[in-house]
Amino acid sequence: MAFTAKDVASLRAKTGCGMMDCKKALTESEGDMDKAIDFLREKGLAAATKKAGRIAAEGVAYAAVNEAGNSGVVIEVNAETDFVAKNAEFRDFVKTCADTILACDPADVDALLAMKAAGSDETVDAILKEKILKIGENIKVRRFKKFDGVVGAYIHAEGKIGVLTKFDTTAEVAAKPEFQEYAKDVCMQIAAIIPQYLDEASVPADVVEHEKEILKQQVLESGKPAAIADKIVQGRLRKFFEEVCLVDQAFIKDDKLTVKQLTEQVGKTLGGSIKIVDFVRFEKGEGLEKRQDNFAEEIASLVK
Repeated sequence: MAFTAKDVASLRAKTGCGMMDCKKALTESEGDMDKAIDFLREKGLAAATKKAGRIAAEGVAYAAVNEAGNSGVVIEVNAETDFVAKNAEFRDFVKTCADTILACDPADVDALLAMKAAGSDETVDAILKEKILKIGENIKVRRFKKFDGVVGAYIHAEGKIGVLTKFDTTAEVAAKPEFQEYAKDVCMQIAAIIPQYLDEASVPADVVEHEKEILKQQVLESGKPAAIADKIVQGRLRKFFEEVCLVDQAFIKDDKLTVKQLTEQVGKTLGGSIKIVDFVRFEKGEGLEKRQDNFAEEIASLVK
């Protein structure tokens, strides 16, 4: 019995399984929808999908640079519990995802899942489903970002935070140990101080205007004359930029220097110029709903 793309989409809607898994199931069952569902259940894929609705807000943020040193990735993969996030198999899967991104440059998470995993004949999605079945928790590849060029990577607290930073400099400068130490310091700065923007020019105009309005209200409510309010606001706005912009922040290891001044200093010392181009900071579970466990209820249900 032949089947169509509509049948594949229908099976996917019914089971939640991947498109390629559904296509294979319909091929094996000769287009019979019920047999295809049974096929997926027998393979354990449908069972893995049932876990997909469960909250996964733990996990790890992981960052890595390829062997050539000209490409880097930061990725967040979530699990339901911190216990599983420390599991060696889970962490191996995260590394496999990162290696696949570095090797194949997928456009997004869906494209990553559809790719053959680095060092494997299976897709990332197939390996993911195997891990879900074996470990017994929902696992999700949430997000990733890849930079090409000169990059620095840093992982904080065994995966609580992952940082990736892109720099503009020469290969000669980038190869020096002093640059590697500087790049790590910048990544640590991002992990610790949480800048929201790279520099003043990166801050959206509406964000600046909103901050100005707040600062102006603060000045007026403090009793200062309206005539000097704008001047005071400009001074306080400078402080705002110093807090939210990476290059304007005080360097965590020496607060007499800004990150911009540090960058210029290191570039001069190494005989070249360095510029921070972009950065990404992922914190595991950031913005996700956390699973609320009631252990008393869980124990009571086991006793019954």
